[in-house]
Amino acid sequence: MKTNNRFLPITKQDLLSPETPLDFIFVSGDAYVDHPSFGTAIISRLLESLGYSVGIIAQPDWRNTADITRLGKPRLGFLVSSGNIDSMVAHYTVSKKKRNYDYYSPNGKMGLRPDRAVIVYCNLIRQCYGDVPIIIGGLESSLRRFAHYDYWDNKVRRSILVDSRADILIYGMGEKAVENIAKLLNMGVAVKKLRNIKGTAILCERDYLPKGEYIICGDYNLLKQDKKAYARAFKIQYEENDYIYGKTVLEYYDNKVLVQNPPMPPLEEKELDKVYALPFTREYHPVYDMGRGELSSTPAIPAISEVKFSITHNRGCFGACNFCALAFHQGRSVRSRSIKSVVREAEIISQMPDFKGYIHDIGGPTANFRKPSCEKQLKDGVCKNRRCLAPKPCKNLYIDHSEYQKLIEEVEKIQGVKKVFIRSGIRYDYLMLDKNRDFFDKLVRDNISGQLKVAPEHISDNVLKVMGKAGNYIYENFCAEYFNLCRKHGKEQYLVPYLMSSHPGGTLNDAIDLAVYLKSKNYSPEQVQDFYPTPGTSSTCMFYTGIDPFTGKKIYIPETYEEKRIQRALLQSGRPENRELVCRALKSTGREDLMSFFCGKKKHRQDSRRPVKKKNK
Repeated sequence: MKTNNRFLPITKQDLLSPETPLDFIFVSGDAYVDHPSFGTAIISRLLESLGYSVGIIAQPDWRNTADITRLGKPRLGFLVSSGNIDSMVAHYTVSKKKRNYDYYSPNGKMGLRPDRAVIVYCNLIRQCYGDVPIIIGGLESSLRRFAHYDYWDNKVRRSILVDSRADILIYGMGEKAVENIAKLLNMGVAVKKLRNIKGTAILCERDYLPKGEYIICGDYNLLKQDKKAYARAFKIQYEENDYIYGKTVLEYYDNKVLVQNPPMPPLEEKELDKVYALPFTREYHPVYDMGRGELSSTPAIPAISEVKFSITHNRGCFGACNFCALAFHQGRSVRSRSIKSVVREAEIISQMPDFKGYIHDIGGPTANFRKPSCEKQLKDGVCKNRRCLAPKPCKNLYIDHSEYQKLIEEVEKIQGVKKVFIRSGIRYDYLMLDKNRDFFDKLVRDNISGQLKVAPEHISDNVLKVMGKAGNYIYENFCAEYFNLCRKHGKEQYLVPYLMSSHPGGTLNDAIDLAVYLKSKNYSPEQVQDFYPTPGTSSTCMFYTGIDPFTGKKIYIPETYEEKRIQRALLQSGRPENRELVCRALKSTGREDLMSFFCGKKKHRQDSRRPVKKKNK
């Protein structure tokens, strides 16, 4: 179905044939941005390329049915997502206070999507259209596909598939799954018969038995009250999240059974190239500019600012930090686009009227990963009993930055491109394993816009081990080499380390050690992050159960509000308002000998910049 503008239709007026129903309608908790950094845009453009007509209902008013019905009833079904992030994370800070800014809403306005958006949208659709097929996906659905600890309710909630009353849940990256679902629905197959599609979860009668091997992770009635059972269930779910050896996983709910089919294989290079070649406008819908007046000089949708001139070149992450949901969502097996595909996208960006010559990023979940971590992984899947990088790097790890460097250099050759920056995360421990320092040298010389963001997270090896991160000595070696390269090239550049307080395993003494480290480095971070127990991470499982799900061992959990306050204050011990909390921490741990160290009058720098003498020209 043709539309009368270059965006997908958002109203009946956008359709040239409004009397003909759309094939699919995508309901999203984000504003409509037609850019490949937004899942709604990727899935919608993919379906469009396959010949289906797709409409977008972005941030519908959930207080009545007017918005959810504005495009009518779709011929094949509704697709529902809360947007790029979990709606509860979008709405609340780690202290459970309401946020005052939403990067995915017009002008950052709060309140344009409901809490638990997927559930609310699906129930609205059911109210209006009865048994129309509903397919849910995106981060909120993917990470809540099983019974999960919910930090905001402080209890184990049921699978989002149960509460939303949707027909199918797509987990992980959904292109292949949604293509298969669309094809079968279009052939007239009833949605209730779509039971064996990889990368999906469904609800069946309790006596349903899937084809092939399966494993039972538990019964909700037990999981919601038995923390050991919950930890065992999470371990099963995590370990079966591999597309090569992953089995079907069952979870029981009274007279129903949740069936998670094995994971869908990731998109390979040619498939990724095809997805990113879809005709994205790389803009937010112009409806958001209407009536803005003096605000029109800034983007109506704040989230576009960082990604509009950025490029995603890879998916997946074999870093597998315990506090990160990537391993459970995108998976641990890395796949990348071809250099040709990335260069083509950069050429498109260079022709955009507001492009100033700067590619903001060529990155992804981890910028400097281009290939699977080893050849064995391609045949046998990711290892269940070990990580690729931590606590020690695997001897089979493939280490090479030459292709990534070549990719950047090819983009730099494009007419109109002045600079290419790398702003998404660089995995410094992987970088330090590369004996060839050409990429490291080039990164410092050419591709940092004044500061490089890295994520040591902590300095205590005890905490780092629980996080699934390498030892602090690697970060120390990285910092030394980084600043040596800055001096070599006459660059005065920053390192901005992400640091986390109150992570499972982190005691008050660990927090004090981190504070001592920071003060000895004369560094006081402007921002720190309390551990945020979001669904789908190993660390959240630890936070709730007090158990490491992989070893079965007990883990110390900083769970009281008071201790969290103190640990956070220790990371910014130089601030006068934190002095009382710092003193309280030192007294309670018997470390009063550090009082004078922390109460000195020496000022702290608010960043990790080191003065560098510039070379004479």
